[in-house]
Amino acid sequence: MAKKSMIAREDKRTKLAQRYLKKRTGIKAALQLAYKQEEEGDESAGGRILDLQGQLAALPRDSSKSRGRRRCRETGRPHGVYRKFGLGRNKLREYAMSGAIPGLTKASW
Repeated sequence: MAKKSMIAREDKRTKLAQRYLKKRTGIKAALQLAYKQEEEGDESAGGRILDLQGQLAALPRDSSKSRGRRRCRETGRPHGVYRKFGLGRNKLREYAMSGAIPGLTKASW
């Protein structure tokens, strides 16, 4: 079982990413537009790019979606987590052997 503090930290990151999602995507869209304008030769785009990059850097670090970590729903284990089931490899094997996951069988050849 993972430490409760680590699981709480992941929950906090998820909530923070959801709260800043609109703001972050808006800044990124404006930044992409500014990059295109700079390629086309707009001289004022350089200053806007720096300003937008500063705004993006000013957001909380944990508000980025990529900072999140996939964890097992049962144990909170951070490694060996299967996306399809949301379970760690240990719990997935345990549930599969008990027949709790329909359609999942042990491979043998």
